[in-house]
Amino acid sequence: MRHCINTTLRQLTRSFASQPLLPRLCLCPGRKSARITSVPAKAVFTRTMTTSSATQPSPVLAKPLKLSCVQLASGADKAANLAHARDKVLEAAQAGAKLVVLPECFNSPYGCDYFPSYAEILVPSPPSRGQSPSFHALSSMAAEAGVFLIGGSIPEASAEGDDSSSDKKKYYNTSLVFGPDGSLLASHRKLHLFDIDIPGKITFRESDVLSAGNKVTLVDLPGYGRIALAICYDVRFPELATIAARRGAFALVYPGAFNTTTGPLHWRLLAQARAVDNQCYVAFCSPARDMAASYHAWGHSLVVDPLAKVVVEADENEDIVSWELDGKFIEETRRNIPVSTQRRFDVYPDVSEGKIKFDEPGVPK
Repeated sequence: MRHCINTTLRQLTRSFASQPLLPRLCLCPGRKSARITSVPAKAVFTRTMTTSSATQPSPVLAKPLKLSCVQLASGADKAANLAHARDKVLEAAQAGAKLVVLPECFNSPYGCDYFPSYAEILVPSPPSRGQSPSFHALSSMAAEAGVFLIGGSIPEASAEGDDSSSDKKKYYNTSLVFGPDGSLLASHRKLHLFDIDIPGKITFRESDVLSAGNKVTLVDLPGYGRIALAICYDVRFPELATIAARRGAFALVYPGAFNTTTGPLHWRLLAQARAVDNQCYVAFCSPARDMAASYHAWGHSLVVDPLAKVVVEADENEDIVSWELDGKFIEETRRNIPVSTQRRFDVYPDVSEGKIKFDEPGVPK
């Protein structure tokens, strides 16, 4: 029997003599021993499967980038909120930040009762100073600080037809992104509206007042790479993050105002989930908590690295949290755990190749 096995293996070896060699266990007749010889690679029969082969551009982040989340305490005075935001953006820039993030609804209190009265006209763009003092304040902050600035979000008012006709107005929760020269780079209208009902805890329905946006938002930061931008409740929908990461985003940025019910449940968990799923950085920027306000924000602005480690986190008070994002760490993570090349698109679809909207008419540009 042993002689037959070895003879068969020798015949296979000769038939693939020109192929690369792999180790083979050979039994020695009449001896209680074995030796290792070589077998051609094509003699080893393996199961083949279709996997994802596309990889992100390398490097996904061209050079290190210091990101700062400004956990801002805002009140009812819009002008005071804008002035305070300027001070904090400059403080972050002086500490070396090149990308600064403000919280959701940083220029006003957060709540359905406040959206219409604090809303500003953003379209056509650029708006006048009278139409949108926040637009011009953010543009000036970015230029003065010399940073990329994600302006958290502000309530936006637009109208079908005559802007002065209040019964035709639509309201959005909108984030504006400005470059270091003060130019508008992108805008994102909150895609998934915060409609929840947790009995005995919190009931909130943004859709009673707000309309939803209709696109995925990717923002190119010249000299660095691409980020994705979404707002608060958008983070609960992983498709947005998956699309962004597979389209080359090195960071997912979410201005958000979770509350003291949903924050302890899912704030950290969601940030880490989006990071580990997509092997990129995730940043959450919250308002500071104000127990005298009608809505109690969770706070805890944070940054998560591509291995899903929370690398920096605030408490509930006003603060600035910063971290240097490193493209080499993204590449190392993806190389060590190469899920991007192991996906089974022969078994399930690639959501990043589906019908995706990256633009919509009537958004600020």
